[in-house]
Amino acid sequence: MLRCAFSPHGPLGTLHGRVLAATGYGVTGVTAGLGWSEIFVGVILVALIGNAAEHASAVTVAARDRMDLSLSIALGSAAQIALFVAPALVLLGLALGHPLTLLFDPFEVAAVVIAAALVNQVIRDGESTWLEGAQLLAVYLLVAVAFFVHA
Repeated sequence: MLRCAFSPHGPLGTLHGRVLAATGYGVTGVTAGLGWSEIFVGVILVALIGNAAEHASAVTVAARDRMDLSLSIALGSAAQIALFVAPALVLLGLALGHPLTLLFDPFEVAAVVIAAALVNQVIRDGESTWLEGAQLLAVYLLVAVAFFVHA
């Protein structure tokens, strides 16, 4: 059922396209139409919707009691963005004449450091419980609220 819901033609897979089509202007339209900041949309909304298939795969694999594979999917995706996609976008922006820097606001850096420290604490012992998962979801919700209020 999850695979169907998150497929490109499923209801959650096309949510991103539906939101962007409804506004007509992509992220700019969403920020103007809903009054949300670009940083909130980029850090929370686009990241959540853009990685929906990976999230669904990690949850599906975890439900089959393959936590090592689930962690590999989740953490591998984050590492791929941090180590390849972000620097590649900086170089691409430079080549296209639209400079993009990796200069982050202290609030954003603090959010990343706190998130990395919490994930390290959770996976350090090699076991996971439902309470640790609920705590991570609560932290994600708090970070989302903080980014919504911050901007």
